Amino acid sequence: MSDQLSATRKAVAAAQRVVVKVGSSSLTTTKGGLDAARLAALVDTVARRVAAGGQVVLVSSGAIAAGIAPLGLRRRPKDLATQQAAASVGQQALAHAYAESFTRYDLTVGQVLLTADDVVRRGHYRNAQRTLNRLLGLGAVPVVNENDTVATHEIRFGDNDRLAALVSHLVGADALVLLSDVDALYDGDPRRGDASAIREINGDADMEGVRAGRTGASGLGTGGMASKVEAARVACSSGIPVLLTSAALADRALGPADVGTAFAATGSRLSARRFWLAHAAGANGRLWLDDGAVAAVVKRRRSLLAAGVTAVEGAFDGGDVVELVNPVGKVVARGVVAYDATELPDLIGRSTHELPAEQRREVVHADDLVPLR
Repeated sequence: MSDQLSATRKAVAAAQRVVVKVGSSSLTTTKGGLDAARLAALVDTVARRVAAGGQVVLVSSGAIAAGIAPLGLRRRPKDLATQQAAASVGQQALAHAYAESFTRYDLTVGQVLLTADDVVRRGHYRNAQRTLNRLLGLGAVPVVNENDTVATHEIRFGDNDRLAALVSHLVGADALVLLSDVDALYDGDPRRGDASAIREINGDADMEGVRAGRTGASGLGTGGMASKVEAARVACSSGIPVLLTSAALADRALGPADVGTAFAATGSRLSARRFWLAHAAGANGRLWLDDGAVAAVVKRRRSLLAAGVTAVEGAFDGGDVVELVNPVGKVVARGVVAYDATELPDLIGRSTHELPAEQRREVVHADDLVPLR
């Protein structure tokens, strides 16, 4: 690592509010159960950052993995019911271990369990936001995890990397640190001798040719490097710099930030509503646009009118979130639709003056729309 740190690394090192995500493989043994020494080492690092005046939100995996050994399971379960059973046992063990370890520094832990529903539903999103901000204001360390005990395949986040990116925006974090069992992003499989670490990512062009795996070597997690890269993109596109490295290097990551791979912030901070529209809300359908409508929505940030819609896909009601796609099927924006899916077929392709007076409103208003990169 060069003695001259990049602006991204300096921003991570100076961040006052940081979200730290740690994976299952960094906290548990290969046979299941918590690794007390690893967890204590992570707590030591987080406590030092707090003692220096920072605020830390810890997004921690490990509940299912922690429940494997106590339940006498031989490996991570694949069926949903057993995963939920393991989570119910492991979540208790994980929360207790964090509370006990942070007590050494007179720090209080607040457990926050979320499902995808908690960020898809606008009211739940704001409730989670208020809770996390209040915990930080009271000097506590929020420990966030997906609520695997009640989450289903349909509503789960899929991995805590994406959850960490969403939480980063939720709390207005100055930086996101992703900790795993790999010390950096590599341009190939790091287990092979010909792969090289990528130290700086300043945009999508720097990711060309990089193939990130989807499963970890331990088999205990669900994310893999691909999900970490995607989480980094979500955070960076919203103005939050990201540092990715191994849990073994957490002390450096939360110190001078001179390890791992640094992802530069590529976008500006979005309002909570626009971020929710872009990354958190579930889409219930699609509207296909012609080229003129795409240009108006994406380049000129105008409202979407019925004249620019060419087709309707899905079943949705007015007030639902939908994806807006260009003529070749690429999603270019998301927004809150003003009509039910059953109303639109009679309106699409028609100019505003051709519509009945009661239907001369935008299909998606500019205030309820966010273009996507």
